[in-house]
Amino acid sequence: MSADDDIVVTEAIRIPRSELTFQFSRSGGPGGQNVNKVSSRVQMRWNVETTETLPEDVRRRLKSLNRRRINSNGELIVTSQRYRDQPRNIEDCLEKLRELVDAAAVTPRRRRPTRPSAGSRRRRLQEKRERSDRKQRRRPPRLDTD
Repeated sequence: MSADDDIVVTEAIRIPRSELTFQFSRSGGPGGQNVNKVSSRVQMRWNVETTETLPEDVRRRLKSLNRRRINSNGELIVTSQRYRDQPRNIEDCLEKLRELVDAAAVTPRRRRPTRPSAGSRRRRLQEKRERSDRKQRRRPPRLDTD
């Protein structure tokens, strides 16, 4: 296995092609009579659970971001039938895999809790007063009977 067989996602993450399995089937959509003869639809599987190429934090994010794409065996399933020929659909699957892993490789920024500014608090309370007054004016006048 050479470095050419790897799918490069980032400098640190390279997925060996040997870990990927491909299945082919007939594709739907346009294609004329050719669509009935050629298996151009590609389904690619990659076992996220057993791979040693992913750091644990990236694996966790990939699994949580792609829950619907991962089956009970821990395989990430990517399909493509965009093109009318198999090699381009294989390339499309690899590109989709690259994008999914790249998105999971980005560490989410921690949220820093902030407080509303004094001006925004003042404006909020002023709007509440105005809204209350507006609704008060809609009511029929009260007849005070002391």
